Amino acid sequence: MIPRALRGPEGAALPRKRERSDFFRSLLETIGRKSGKPRRTPVGNGRIGSQFWIVAEHGKKAGYILNIERNPRVRLKLRDGFRARWHTGTAHLLSDDDPRERQRWLAGQVRGSAKNAAAVRLFGTQLLTVRIDLDT
Repeated sequence: MIPRALRGPEGAALPRKRERSDFFRSLLETIGRKSGKPRRTPVGNGRIGSQFWIVAEHGKKAGYILNIERNPRVRLKLRDGFRARWHTGTAHLLSDDDPRERQRWLAGQVRGSAKNAAAVRLFGTQLLTVRIDLDT
């Protein structure tokens, strides 16, 4: 890393700041319920056709879930090989759905989601299923 004293005021010597989506499969963007500003949260890959599935670890206490309750219109940045593209959609909180069964179903549908599901079950306190219907 270049010491602060040797950088220009714009930080031109620094490499491009990496976005969180560079490291995660998908990025969920909600609108902040208080600020009205976009809020981004990395999520596991849960795309199946024109739907995207998420199992929230902390249920209705998670910030992005509170944002969805206020405004269900969301954007998702989904990776496609080396590229990523933004998609819009409407989120639905499914309180009656069994999140553990949904994770088992997703593990069979989406390659690589079993490890993410295990982490969510390990750290999760109040699991909640979210379905996002993507606009076409």
